Formats: sequence, C-alpha cells, structure tokens
Amino acid sequence: MFSSFSALSVRKRGAARLAAATLVSGLVAMGVLAGAGAATAEETTQSQGGATATIGGLKTYGAAVIHEDTGDQQVSAGLFEMSVDGGGTLQTYCVDIHHPTQRDAKYQETAWSGTSLGANKDAGKIRWILQNSYPQVNDLAALAAKAGVRGLTEQDAAAGTQVAIWRYSDAAAVDAVDPQAEKLADYLQKSAVDLVEPQASLTLDPPAVSGRPGELLGPVTVHTNAAGVAVTPPADAATSGVRIVGKDGKPLTSAVNGSQIFFDVPEDAADGTAVASSSAGGSAEITVQASTTVPVGRAFASETRSQTQILAGSSESTVSAQAGATWAEKGPIPALSAAKNCAKGGVDIAAANQGDEAFTFELMGTEYSIPAGQSRTVTIPLQEDQAYDFTIKAPGGLEKRFTGILDCRTQGSAGGDATQILSEPSPATVGGTADDTNLAATGGSSATPLIVGVAIALVVIGGAALVLVGKKETPTQQ
Repeated sequence: MFSSFSALSVRKRGAARLAAATLVSGLVAMGVLAGAGAATAEETTQSQGGATATIGGLKTYGAAVIHEDTGDQQVSAGLFEMSVDGGGTLQTYCVDIHHPTQRDAKYQETAWSGTSLGANKDAGKIRWILQNSYPQVNDLAALAAKAGVRGLTEQDAAAGTQVAIWRYSDAAAVDAVDPQAEKLADYLQKSAVDLVEPQASLTLDPPAVSGRPGELLGPVTVHTNAAGVAVTPPADAATSGVRIVGKDGKPLTSAVNGSQIFFDVPEDAADGTAVASSSAGGSAEITVQASTTVPVGRAFASETRSQTQILAGSSESTVSAQAGATWAEKGPIPALSAAKNCAKGGVDIAAANQGDEAFTFELMGTEYSIPAGQSRTVTIPLQEDQAYDFTIKAPGGLEKRFTGILDCRTQGSAGGDATQILSEPSPATVGGTADDTNLAATGGSSATPLIVGVAIALVVIGGAALVLVGKKETPTQQ
C-alpha cells in the first residue's frame, strides 16, 4: 500500500489541496440541503449489499519503489487485513495508489462500476492476478517455480502481487525492491488475462419497490453465493400488518439465490415507520443476511476517502442487504434508489413510479416529473472526492436522503498529485528528506478565502448540471 508523501509535495501541495477538497465537499452538502426539507428524511447510502468491514492495516508486506517525475519513493506493498461486521476476516490489496488509507476506515463491498475499476480496461487482469498468486496460491514453492525464481517468502509474494496489481490498477511505474518479488511481479503482469467481474456475495434487486396496499409489492430477487439467507421482516411489521412472503404468498423467513421476495401490504396497512410518511401511505424495509466467503476480486470502497481495496481472500463472513417498499392508495407511488456511476462521474438516482399520477420531485432547486407507470434515472454529476448530501421530496410527505462521497479516480483531481496519509508501517522516502507531516491534520492555509470562492463556484456549476436520462428500468445491482 502506498502510504507516504514526499516532503516537497507536502509543502507545496498538501495543505492547499486538502483544504480545497474539504471545503468543496462541505459546501456541496450544505448547498444541497438548503431548502431540502425536514431533517427526518430517511438517510440512504449507496450500499449495494454484501460485506461491511473495518480496515486494520498492512499485515504481510515487503518494499517497492515508485518512479515518478519528481523522483523515486520507497513504499510498503502487500496485504491488508479487514474485520467484517458480524464476523469474518478479509485480505485485500490496494487498487488506488494515489489516495490515503484512513486508519480504521469502514469499507463496503462495492460493484466495480462504483470505483475506478469500472472504467479500467485492465480490471479483469487484476482479478486473474488475485486468483493466481498469494494468498489464493499458498504453495509458495509452486508459485516461485511458475515465476522462475529460487524461492519466495510470504512477504516477497505479497509485495510482488501488489506491485503487479498497481501496474494495472494505477498504470504506475513501480518495482519491487526484492529481486524475487520483482520477478514474481513481472511474471504476473505478463501472464494476466481478462476475467469477468465476480458477482456480489449478496444483493437484492431492485433495492426499492412500490405499489398499492392490498397488493404484493415486488418482486425483489435475491442474488447470493451463500447456501441460504435469513430474511428479517420490517421492524414495525406487528403494527403495519406488512408480511414478507414468497411468490406463492406464504410467509418467508429464509431464501436462496434466485428467490423472489414480496411485501404483502394489507389494504388497511398502518403507516410504516422506516421512512417519513403521511396518512396517504407508508413504507417498510427488510434485511437479508447470510454467512459466506466473499468472491475474490470484489471491490471494497470507503465513504471516508480511504483508498479503494480489492479482495484477495475471505474467511466465512457475514454479509447483508436491504430492500424497501413504499405504498399509497392513489397518486404517485415512487420507489427510489441510488448507485454511484464512475463512468459518468456522478450518482444515479433511479425513480420508478407505480402510481396513477406523475411523481414530481425537487432536487437542488430543479423539479422533475416521472409519469405514472414509468421509470427514470437522474444522473447527478459531481467533482471527484466531493461529498454529497441531498434529499428528494415528493407529494404526501415522502422524503429520502442520499449521502456519500464520489471516489472514482486513482489520481487526485488536481493534476494527478498524490495525497497520502502516513500509516503503519511508515515508508521511507528514497533520495529525499523525510517529513513527518500527517496530511490528515492539514486542513487550512493562507489560501482559504480563495478556496472558498472556488468551492462555491463549483457547487453552483454542479448543482446546475443535473441530467434527466431517458426511460429505462431500475438498473440491476451487482
């Protein structure tokens, strides 16, 4: 993992760039929420289901040298370890060399489209490297023989694998310090072939449905590599009367891959409490959970700007996913969900209207209308590394709030400069003066007034750039 930053870079670029990024992100959030409505709106992140984990730092690593125009830099390269919420352990490599790793950052299993891998033509080769090297191949003698080297330690194997991945994930000019690790990196890079993106450990598709009380709302289809999943009904099921059933209408407490789940909403259903609602309707949410190994090659992203990771190994781990339903007797009945779209550099808000009237909502001062029985996707362009926080309001009191941060590139948005936070183990700088500046603490500079002005301008530009895309069904989530 690349966790260092040269002293010269810190002095010239670090404070100003981080201050700019922080201020722009904060202003995006404040600008969007101004006039957005009540603070009781349900908050929704763009989780697509799967494993949620906390990064614990590098565990098995060697050394590498990154060659840049400003000089060479020695860094630590190898395997991270993550602790899964609910139980389990993950091993990952970095696929985001020019961003920092935040200590104890929370990560969510993510589709490639929500990360820099979505636009990387070599992402499939990275998956091949993962499947054909350490730790998936733990016979180091056999791996060394394939690479044509005398022998490999675990540290050499981890460093060589990380170096090969960086060459494809970040197009980095990087070499392993140890000769054996370097030969392994060369072998992996030259041998890699394209593989398809692995399926998620667990997702629900679509993540939101809607309809009228007295009907079965759905279906929501389970996609998982687990043998089975447990289905948890809405927390307020006893008062709302909502049942979770299969396509045969019978109550459902467990499901398997391909199962269809429905919300059975009685005609006199009480208002749901999971989402702000009015007497005109209600809403509810289910959770499904399982224990399984997460497929090698799944991406893991953080909402704290901590560098993106890719899965190299998984123990039996807890995975989960959620889906929601909204109902009303008449008028517009929207189902809302969101997903990051790195190819477009923004967030897609999918809105499906199963009502008998157009669903009209306001976002960032602009009004949109979804005809009855149709779906639309609103794409919200954002600046790289910007936080967003906005609320969609609809007739009848519905409010849904979406929050997150756009992290789609492997290089910083200002000329590709690296901004790294020192973390264990601290790498040494090659051919330069060491600097112990922790970039996490540098948030201001004498340029702050100018940065604020630029940030406000960016917010205005971003707020005016909402696009309503043509009719389509809610996209399938991986």
